[in-house]
Formats: sequence, C-alpha cells, structure tokens
Amino acid sequence: MEMTMHFPLLLLICSLCSAQLQTESDNEVIPLAKETEPQRREPTNASDRQQTCVQDIHAVVREMSIALAEQRVEIKHLQRENEAQAMKLKEVDLQKIELDLQKTELDFQKTEVVKLKQQLQAQTAELITIKARTNVTENQVEALKRDGEVKQVAFSASLFASGSGSGYIGPFNTHTLLVFRHVVANIGNAYNPNTGFFIAPVRGAYHFEFHIGAGGLASHASAAWLIKNGEHISSAYALQPSGHVTAANGANLLLEVGDVVFLQQWANTRIYDNGDHHTSFSGHLLFTM
Repeated sequence: MEMTMHFPLLLLICSLCSAQLQTESDNEVIPLAKETEPQRREPTNASDRQQTCVQDIHAVVREMSIALAEQRVEIKHLQRENEAQAMKLKEVDLQKIELDLQKTELDFQKTEVVKLKQQLQAQTAELITIKARTNVTENQVEALKRDGEVKQVAFSASLFASGSGSGYIGPFNTHTLLVFRHVVANIGNAYNPNTGFFIAPVRGAYHFEFHIGAGGLASHASAAWLIKNGEHISSAYALQPSGHVTAANGANLLLEVGDVVFLQQWANTRIYDNGDHHTSFSGHLLFTM
C-alpha cells in the first residue's frame, strides 16, 4: 500500500522537474548583448535543480524499496502465521477423528457387554437344568424307569414353609429358582420340596398351574416362568401399586421320564406369600403314553 502511495509522488516530482527545466529553457532565450554575469550562471543553476530532482527521485525509490522490503517481510510473517493456523486446524481435525473413533469403539464395547449378559442369562438357565439333572442319581432314574406303570402322580405346594410367616422374595439381579417348601400334597413323590424340581416318573401328559402373589409395591413387579428342561413355557406377571393381586398361568406338557419342570423368578422382581398361600405350584399326571 505504501508503494502505491509513492508512485503518484514520484510522478509529481518528475512532472515538476520537467516543467521547471522547460521554463528555464524558455527563459534562456535572451539577447547576447544584454546577457549579464548572473544570467550566465543560470544554466549552472538549472543543472543543479535537475540534479536535485534526480536525487529526490532516488530518495523516493529508496523509500519505495524499503517499503517493499517491509511488505515482503510482513507477507512472509503472515504466511508463517497462516501455516501455523493450518497446522492447528489439522491437529483439531485429527483430535476430532480420534474422539469419534473412541466413541465408536465404546459403543461397540457396550453392545458386546449386552450380548455377553444375554449369553450369561441363557447359560444360567442351562446350568440350573444341568444341576437339576445331576441331582437325580442313576439309582433314582433306574427306580423311576422300573416304576413306569405308575398311574397316580399329583402335587401341590406353596412358597413359604408352614409357620414361616409372610413376606417377599427378591428382588435379585438374575433369574432365580423358586423352591415351594410347604407341601400340601405329593402323590407319587415326583416333587422335591428341597430343590423345587418336579421330575417326571413316567412318560405322559401332565398339567401344571402356578400362582404368583403381588402386593402393594409400585417399584417392582411380580413375575415367574414355568420352565421345562431350561425351556420357557409360560409366565405370570403382575404389578400392583397398592393392595394385593395374584397372577396365574398354566400349561399341559408331554414329559419323558426324568424331564424336569420348575418355576423361576424373573430378575428384579418381588414375590409375596403368607399363610394364605398366595404363591403356589401344582401339577398332576393326566395320562401315560
């Protein structure tokens, strides 16, 4: 910008010097007779003025050169600042990309954790079934097979043992086996009140029913599954903010000798029972096959 301001100044000086020299040249046309001594020295004065004009031009050129050099330095400084800003922007972009990658990896890990939890729940159910089968000794299985002509099988039991009062079971972090300890009837001894398992003594069709008590709790529901050999057959669910209610369900099942049927409480639920036996588990043999 300084350089553009010096160009008009340079042109103005050049114009003034030319005009002055032209005027002096015109004034030099004087008769030789009338020429005086001072007039004879005027050409020398014009030469001095021309030299002064040239010196002024050189001064302006020097100022322009200095200004140009300063502008070049300033341009280089701005270029370095621009390069530094560009590097900072690249670093910010790289950090953003790294954060996005970390977020994606975290989301993937969360998904894997959910899958692992689901697999763990499934494995827990299978483990319960395996434990149920291992609790039945080979001698018991052989005895059940020899007693294949048994025609009468029926049981009924409630959750709390007689005289144990009332209260809740749960909540638990995982699904939990329910053991009905108060036995009302156990014809054929196919139900075990110590383990909560019903083990089919003969091949046939069986009918099962279960009732789940829920009482006055809005924060937790009451729920349970009917399970055959680890397979979910049916469920009962109730959420009772106040008062009491009972949820029920049942199923007819074809069982082989040694098949296991039991109830499992849902995770994060509470089940209520008292002396009135709101929570119960029953089953009986319909016919052999």
